[in-house]
Amino acid sequence: MENSKNEVTLEGYAGSDPVITKFSETKSMARLSIARNEFYKNANGELVNETHWFNLVFWNKKVSLIDGLVKKGTKFCITGKLSTNTYTDKKNEKRTSTEIIVNTVEIRADEPEPSA
Repeated sequence: MENSKNEVTLEGYAGSDPVITKFSETKSMARLSIARNEFYKNANGELVNETHWFNLVFWNKKVSLIDGLVKKGTKFCITGKLSTNTYTDKKNEKRTSTEIIVNTVEIRADEPEPSA
């Protein structure tokens, strides 16, 4: 059986500063959301800006790459793979979340988020 490809490439802006958790000297994780804007014209010919949010997870060495360099509004590009998790929330309801486990990151700190 052949493996399917699971690869995502996104470019956008950090929605917040990374939330970093250190488990040991060599193991750490960071969570961060990235916003990607999509522009299109609707049926009335009006320009619409639709923002899509994606949850990212960085592990170990990739955490040290973004620590101090990525903050809210920083433009960056990632490649990674989709990971879907199921869990039971506080109300005992089954939930599903999808996040991107980051493989590579390219920071474009010279390009701040455009102001509205």
